Amino acid sequence: MRSFGVNSRLKPFGATIFAEMTALAVKHGALNLGQGAPDFDGPEFLKEAAIKAIRDRSGQYARMTGLPELTKAIVERFEKTSGLTYDAERDVVVTCGATEAILDCMLALLEPGDEVVLFEPFYDSYPASVVMAGGVAKIVTLEAPGFRVDEAALRAAITPKTRMLLVNSPHNPSGRILDDEERAAIVRVAVEFDLIVLSDEVYEELWYETRHRTLASEPGMRERTIVLGSLGKSFSFTGWKVGWAIAPAPLAAAVRSAHQFASFCAPTPLQAAAAVALTAPDAYYEEFRSEYRARRDRMVTGLRACGLSCEAPQGSYFVLANHGRFGFADDFAFCRHLVEHGGVAAIPPGAFYLNKAKAKSLVRIAFCKKDATIDGALERLSAYAARFGRGASSELKQEPARAPSL
Repeated sequence: MRSFGVNSRLKPFGATIFAEMTALAVKHGALNLGQGAPDFDGPEFLKEAAIKAIRDRSGQYARMTGLPELTKAIVERFEKTSGLTYDAERDVVVTCGATEAILDCMLALLEPGDEVVLFEPFYDSYPASVVMAGGVAKIVTLEAPGFRVDEAALRAAITPKTRMLLVNSPHNPSGRILDDEERAAIVRVAVEFDLIVLSDEVYEELWYETRHRTLASEPGMRERTIVLGSLGKSFSFTGWKVGWAIAPAPLAAAVRSAHQFASFCAPTPLQAAAAVALTAPDAYYEEFRSEYRARRDRMVTGLRACGLSCEAPQGSYFVLANHGRFGFADDFAFCRHLVEHGGVAAIPPGAFYLNKAKAKSLVRIAFCKKDATIDGALERLSAYAARFGRGASSELKQEPARAPSL
C-alpha cells in the first residue's frame, strides 16, 4: 500500500506555530498573548446587525462577489479614507477573510514558476499561498530593529520571472508603517518591472501616531495594486472571517475567478452585518484607536519593566520585544520555556522568517486583550523575569529549536 500524506509542496510548512502555542497555552493554563485574536467581542451594534440578518434574511448563498450593500459600503469607506473611487460592482470581491483573498490572488494571477517577492518577517500564509499556486517565493529581509524596506535589496530579488510583490503595512509582526522613502522605493520598483502589487492592509484602521495610507494612492500604483481589507481586524470579530479585495476591474475579475471555486461566498448574514459595520461614524474608529493605543502603551511600559526591550508599534496590535536578557538560544526555546514556566504564551517570530536566525532574540506579543489579561500577563512576566532574568540554565539555553521549516 502506498504512503499517504500531505503533498511535497505543503509538507515543509507543517502545523502553524499558532496551533502549537495555543495548545501549549491550554496545557499549561497560560495567558495567551500569542494569536492575534481579541479576548473580547466587538461592538454590540454589530452583533445585533448579524442577529437581525439571520432572522430577517434568506439563509442561502450570497452573491459570489459579495452582497451589494457590502461591496457598496467597502468602496465608500475606502474612498473616505483614501480619496480613491472604485466601482462596487466591478472592483470588489468579498472573501472568507483576507487569508482567502491572499490565496485567491496567487491562484488567479500566477503561472507555474512565477516569482513573488515577500518581505520577511511575513504573515505565515504568504509563502504557503505562493507554493499552493505553483509560484516561487523570493525573500527580502527587513532587518531588525528598524524593519525598513531597502531598495537595493528589493531590486536584487527581481528577476525576469518576478510577477508580484506582496507588501504589508501596517506590518505584522513589527507594527511598522511604511514611510515616504519606502513607499517611493516600492513604487519605483513596481512600475519599472511592471509588477502586480498585493497590498495587505488589514490593519488599516489600527494606526496610532502615524496615519496609514494605501499604496494604491501612489502615482502609477492604482492600476497594478490589489488592496486587502478585513472586518475582523477593524471590528474585533476575527471569527466571522469576512475579508475583501479591492482592485481595478481586470485584477478583480481574476481574483473572482479563483474565489468562485475556493469558497464561492462568505457567510450571508455576516456580510449583511459587515455592511452595517462599515457605515459606523468616525467616532467609532476614533474610540477604537484610542482604546488600542492605551492597550499598546500599557503593554509596552510593562514589557520594558520586565526587561523585554521594545519599541512602541506604529500600527497593528503586536509588539516585537527582545528577550536577550533571558539567555536562550533562540525565540522558539524562549517561547516554549515561557509558556511552561511563566504561564504566558507568545509567538516566536522565527515562524515568520525563512532565515530563522534573524529572529532568534525576538518575541511577538499581542495586545488585543482586555486590560485584566494584559495586567495578569505582565504580573506573570514580572515573576518570570525575577526568576529567570539573568539567564536560564545552560541546558535550557541550548534547547534546540523545533521550528516549522518554511
